[in-house]
Amino acid sequence: MAGGAGGEPGRQAWVALGELVRRPFGRRSGGSNPGETEFAALGEAPGEPARAEALRSGLVARATEDPEFATALAGWRRRAQPLSEGSVTNTISGGTHGGSVIQGRNFSGVTFNGPPTPPAQGR
Repeated sequence: MAGGAGGEPGRQAWVALGELVRRPFGRRSGGSNPGETEFAALGEAPGEPARAEALRSGLVARATEDPEFATALAGWRRRAQPLSEGSVTNTISGGTHGGSVIQGRNFSGVTFNGPPTPPAQGR
């Protein structure tokens, strides 16, 4: 999401996480909140796994210390979950040229045992 994954919904989820991270921490006042620096760092370099891990660690630590934040973070995560599942768009154009087409997502344990289609004979 930091790098724009998920299009507009991903951007909105990233903005919502930023708002959550910037909320006051517990009863503290002033200074930055735990996770805020890590959030900004990941936003500057979204492709760096070490920055993503630092943000994850910061959010876990903060959630451990602040039950209200933990509840809000869990809600954010539920709303953002569909974005991490990805999406698939399949398009077929120009026909299948006499063969079969199978479209789907997340296939596992599927076997196709039919005999091969013989080549078309000259007309």
